[in-house]
Amino acid sequence: MDSATPSGQDDEWELCNDDGFVFKRKKRRLDPDAAAQAAALQLSSSLDLDHEAALKQRRERKRRNLLKLRDKYQREINLWEYLSNTLRTMEERASQLRREQEQAREQTAMLASSSQTTEGTVSVGGSVVDELLLQVEAQEAIIQDVSNLCDVAEAMCHKQEQQFNKSLFDLPIWASPDELMQLLCDD
Repeated sequence: MDSATPSGQDDEWELCNDDGFVFKRKKRRLDPDAAAQAAALQLSSSLDLDHEAALKQRRERKRRNLLKLRDKYQREINLWEYLSNTLRTMEERASQLRREQEQAREQTAMLASSSQTTEGTVSVGGSVVDELLLQVEAQEAIIQDVSNLCDVAEAMCHKQEQQFNKSLFDLPIWASPDELMQLLCDD
């Protein structure tokens, strides 16, 4: 026994060897098995929290992406509905003009059958000109409507092309090398 150390002090200290570095430290009050279990429990709880946080971030990112996608498709649906309604209006207008032309033809036929005189022939010729004029006006309206639809389709294609170009230019590959390395290290 060592006479310099009282017997009660040896129980409080332990020798530790850490890769050749030997030192004394106070003994832990917990037994090693309980300490290992506590450390494992603490590690698993922190991993669970990290895992839950990662899941929460992933859900939030997925939610944001789905909302963006929904908005994008909703805008596209609205545009297609507008084009569909415009086309339906054009078709209704064209059918109305056809009905008016048919009525004008019927009136012309009645005038032609009722009048046998030369004045009747002149009036029939005038009504034929009126009928042709109505046809030209109807065709002009249809051409104008188709031209408007073409302008809308062209604007839509131009906007989609700009969005595609923007998405390409927003890629991180075009960033500076420092920013690119930072983006690659973050993931």
